Amino acid sequence: MIKVAICDDEPLMVQELAGHLTSYMREKQITAYSVSSFSNGRALLEGGGFDVIFLDIQMESPDGMETAKLLRRREDHSLVVFVTVLKECVFDAFQVEAYDYLIKPLDSARFHRTMDRVLRFLERRTAKDLVIQRGTGCEVVLLSDIVYCEVLGRKIYLHKSDGTVSDYYDKLEGLERRMDGRFFKCHRSYLVNLDYVRGCRDGQVLLSQGERIPASRLRERELTQALLRHMKKREI
Repeated sequence: MIKVAICDDEPLMVQELAGHLTSYMREKQITAYSVSSFSNGRALLEGGGFDVIFLDIQMESPDGMETAKLLRRREDHSLVVFVTVLKECVFDAFQVEAYDYLIKPLDSARFHRTMDRVLRFLERRTAKDLVIQRGTGCEVVLLSDIVYCEVLGRKIYLHKSDGTVSDYYDKLEGLERRMDGRFFKCHRSYLVNLDYVRGCRDGQVLLSQGERIPASRLRERELTQALLRHMKKREI
């Protein structure tokens, strides 16, 4: 879930930003997000826990810059994107570790580029590993190292890029909930990391290391579409 906050004392600007966000998320086919609106910095500071904050600079005390400073003092690591008519404040934005700076009136293409960067950053910042229980101990496996996951009987087998395999007891449904967007369920017994997929045909997924795993006939088209979306995101 991506939590977004909009803080601006102009209701029309709040609506415009919300509209840009809705359009962007629809285009990227992202449904797991929420948007909270605030008319002043004080109300925003009473909230918290946001992934990204679109923050106006010109507001009654505390203004946007002071609000950002207060957020940083409390060690809030939200991505702050200033939205303002004041081009001359761009250098002050660096003092509060602003992620970006948008000028009013908003440019749709510029907004989309900012959101592309925001999503890439959030993806990198989210959990990147999987902790699995093995006997009396545990193992930490990087998601980026997993080529595909296979279920056989009551066990999950994690096939990794270095050729090794880690196994543990779990159901595929439980594993799915712990994986990120790069993993696709190509078969009732397989999850594949789209980073390693090189194609799909004749009921098989072709992997970068030459391996092949089964793909459900009903899921081949969905896999192709998911792969195209994934490649597009990486190219941005």
